[in-house]
Amino acid sequence: MKKIITWFNVFVLLANLASSSYAQVIEDFKPSSVNQLGKEYPQVNSEGRVRARIYAPEAKRVQLDIGGVKYDMVKNEKGFWTGESDCQQEGFHYYQLNVDGASVPDPGTKYFYGAGRLGSGIEIPAHDADFYALKDVPHGLLSEVNYYSKITQEWRRCFVYTPAGYETNTEKRYPVLYLQHGSFEDETGWGSQGKANLILDNLIAAKKAVPMLIVMDNGYAVRPNERALFQTTVFEEVLLQEVIPMIDTKFRTLPQRESRAIAGLSMGANQTMRIAMNHPESFAYYGGFSGTSNYPSTEPLDADTFLDGKFKDGKMVNRQFKTFFLGLGTSEPVPFPGVVKAFRQMLDKQGIRYTYYESPETAHEWLTWRRALHQYAQLLFR
Repeated sequence: MKKIITWFNVFVLLANLASSSYAQVIEDFKPSSVNQLGKEYPQVNSEGRVRARIYAPEAKRVQLDIGGVKYDMVKNEKGFWTGESDCQQEGFHYYQLNVDGASVPDPGTKYFYGAGRLGSGIEIPAHDADFYALKDVPHGLLSEVNYYSKITQEWRRCFVYTPAGYETNTEKRYPVLYLQHGSFEDETGWGSQGKANLILDNLIAAKKAVPMLIVMDNGYAVRPNERALFQTTVFEEVLLQEVIPMIDTKFRTLPQRESRAIAGLSMGANQTMRIAMNHPESFAYYGGFSGTSNYPSTEPLDADTFLDGKFKDGKMVNRQFKTFFLGLGTSEPVPFPGVVKAFRQMLDKQGIRYTYYESPETAHEWLTWRRALHQYAQLLFR
């Protein structure tokens, strides 16, 4: 009898804890800043919980899928399913709804290209969001540029940020940052999820960054006879032989290496590191956010053989690059911390100067990369 009472007490205690946890949800939910016009849901509260709602009267089970966890939603008598997540980290997150086993975008949000598809996104307000906020400062333009690639034999697209004053001061020429997205994303990422234009608007207005152009291209590029989804085999050729000459022709650039920077996140960090090291005659600044070219290896690197020995002569690398920047979130998942650590150890051994930035309490996500760009842009073209 004593054992039965003990287990019963444990059951009651767990039930009370669950009930107490639910009751502690702070009911100050507000519509997300990236909702579609007039949509009340999804919502975010001050704890960073996400509450979603969808009308699906015939569905048997609906879940909110965010941060790698699926949360069951509850249907009311009108056929609306509602549910919320645990507290999420600050910043931008992709998510979706799962309706009877089918993953679908939330019809209440704007759609963003990530994870290889257009889907839902949500902003958890960050305590330091001011650096990428839309403010009453002079704003540049984000232009869409379509071009035909003879290498891939298809039409491609890039986005170009021109700073405030570019249209009026027609005698001025500008340095250029070539900025790349990550895997399963595209050329829209930095302008949409990344807030690159707003970050630069605010930095330039505060005189913390030099006015510059930013070019954001699609890192996936293949030859016609090598068609496969998400291959990147000839992007280096496309960038150097087609994109850069086109940008230097269409825009008022300073077309020399001292006025040209390159950077990327994750897959883009891998790509741009190889491009920069293969072509130091084209770039004087490099930035890698959450990635290097030794991914996914965390083993010690041999400078004599890594990237064909491009880091073997540390003094030469120091002469070639005015800034060599690495950025990483403190909560990045395996293997990224080990990958970057191994790469930094090689740089230290070779005496190569670099700037290392850690984004506090962020993982492999857009707030990490927004913060990294914010830091990196202030080091360029000084």
